[in-house]
Amino acid sequence: MAKKKNFPLRIDPALYAIIEQWAQDEFRSVNGHIEFLLREAARREGRLTRKQRMEEEKE
Repeated sequence: MAKKKNFPLRIDPALYAIIEQWAQDEFRSVNGHIEFLLREAARREGRLTRKQRMEEEKE
């Protein structure tokens, strides 16, 4: 797996609480759920290349 990029994220506390509960409901960490949501949005908007989608399916 490729090395992941670290960066600080500032987020509204109320939104964080929603994401935290949502992540628990899906049995994910908050970080993992945020990455999942961003990846789904990128896929939906056609921002992931075919190669990236193929690599994703291998994981």
